[in-house]
Amino acid sequence: MFSQPTRKRFGQHWLTDEKVLHRMLEAADVTRQDTVLEIGPGTGALTRWLLPLANAVIAVEIDRDLIRKLNHQFAKHDNFRLVPSDILELDIAAASRDKHFDFGVPNKVVANIPYYITGPILEKLLGTLASPNPDPYDAIVLLVQKEVAERLYARPGRKAFGALSVRVQYLADCELVCPVPARAFQPPPQVDSAVVKITPRPPITPSDDLAGFDRLVKLGFGSKRKMLRNNLKGAIDRDELEAIMTSLSIEPTARAEDLSVEQWVALSNTILKQPR
Repeated sequence: MFSQPTRKRFGQHWLTDEKVLHRMLEAADVTRQDTVLEIGPGTGALTRWLLPLANAVIAVEIDRDLIRKLNHQFAKHDNFRLVPSDILELDIAAASRDKHFDFGVPNKVVANIPYYITGPILEKLLGTLASPNPDPYDAIVLLVQKEVAERLYARPGRKAFGALSVRVQYLADCELVCPVPARAFQPPPQVDSAVVKITPRPPITPSDDLAGFDRLVKLGFGSKRKMLRNNLKGAIDRDELEAIMTSLSIEPTARAEDLSVEQWVALSNTILKQPR
């Protein structure tokens, strides 16, 4: 770990609380069988703990000043590879293949990610409802903004439960590892944070039409104050929708956040089977 001024345009805040770092490592359960992807290694605070535990660490960094210092700091580690790139533009599998570094494609992700691109990073790692990642990771442990974390692991009926909750929880299990106060960073951000663990898995209830499912979820959460039957009126006749909801034991007056992911899938499958 080294000293380095932060750059606002990259959303940099250095995590300095080692207790949080260790909670991230414990949650990821990194072993010598794991090749770990680290997004935005920063000053190497997490990297230095990952390297002795993992088979290899593939770190992706966009900041040129940090790239030079990270390469110098970890030059003696033959299981460390630094990829100078924007994670959103990187072909991770292709970047993992190198004749001088053959540790395989990463199977786990452990990272303190830039908050301003949390959504695109989640999509990069998990895929989307319409196009899930065909080679899912064994585990994804991320330090994210508290508000986003709450949406990721929220349960039906909670205020934080929304379209993001449905999309992520269809593809994976998500749990809170620990809350992280702003004082755990230097400089402290203006928001609190949290560590979450995302474990990709096959859908509990598969959707028959992933693109259609995604479209209905977007419509359903379009206005959270409205009842679901009003938000979906553009997709299906109201009386027909109420009949379908009743047949699925869903209250006709339910709002989008009241339905579980499995109920959302069942509702979507039934609606999309109706003749148009």
